[in-house]
Amino acid sequence: MTNEWYVLIEEDTRIHKRADGEELALHRWMLVGAHRIGGDQAEAVAVAEDAALRHIPAVLARHARPGDEPGREAFLAQDGTWVVLVRQRHRACHFRVTAARLMHARTEEEAPAKSLKEKFRSALEGPQPLPQPWTPNR
Repeated sequence: MTNEWYVLIEEDTRIHKRADGEELALHRWMLVGAHRIGGDQAEAVAVAEDAALRHIPAVLARHARPGDEPGREAFLAQDGTWVVLVRQRHRACHFRVTAARLMHARTEEEAPAKSLKEKFRSALEGPQPLPQPWTPNR
């Protein structure tokens, strides 16, 4: 366990695709910012509030003009998460801001590359079984 606090910003990212002559707006929540604050929870909560009141999502930022100030409704949930609705020039989007403590971190490790002999063996024997998904120990 660590004592590092972060402010996490998640946005409802949108992409537009055409399928069968129809324009589709595809929505997906995506972590767009993980800002390290340090070891103080109170500071992380204050920075999260500042982010909720000032952050401009990319969906609006790419259409903004200098001096634009979007309309904003910021809601503070009981768990301390901010949910913010932002509107500007007939566009609207929402994002979430959370103060969170880093509880676990591990660096990525890659398995060594297979030798030519191992590649031939796996071609003959078939692929290795995939790791089983996590299940609770009971």
